[in-house]
Amino acid sequence: MTDATAFELAQVNLARLKFPLDSPELKDFVDALDPVNADADAAAGFVWRLQSDEGNATDIAVFGDDWLIVNMSVWRDTDALTAYMYQGQHREMLSRRREWFERVQEAMTTLWWVPAGHRPTVAEAEARLLHLRAHGPTPYAFTLRTSFPAQGARPVAFEVPEGLGCSAQ
Repeated sequence: MTDATAFELAQVNLARLKFPLDSPELKDFVDALDPVNADADAAAGFVWRLQSDEGNATDIAVFGDDWLIVNMSVWRDTDALTAYMYQGQHREMLSRRREWFERVQEAMTTLWWVPAGHRPTVAEAEARLLHLRAHGPTPYAFTLRTSFPAQGARPVAFEVPEGLGCSAQ
């Protein structure tokens, strides 16, 4: 059996903007980026996050679409990721996502296991997300609702706190 500590959890979350990043409508979102990212950096189980020289990833291209922004990070495991996601400033931001981001039908978030120390690329994240969209949750690309252990064994169910579903942005 594979040692689970040899793996870390990668996650990508895309969002389709309703307005340009420099618009008044997105001021609260943009102003919260640094504090929310600082919270993530300090969170138990946090390993790494994608960022440009600006300190966030809002200027990193994904799927060649200027209206999409990407958040990608690596965590110790799903417990560490969900503990961060559903508390504090991030929870507040999550509750306001409909103000800033379009609601889309296709999956915009996926998870996958990477060898400890690996830092995923945007191209890798795009491939994982496309796989999830085409095949549903598998050990290659999955969701919090249907996650897989690092060994790729059978799926485990995960309950998302009420009102904070993991559906597409």
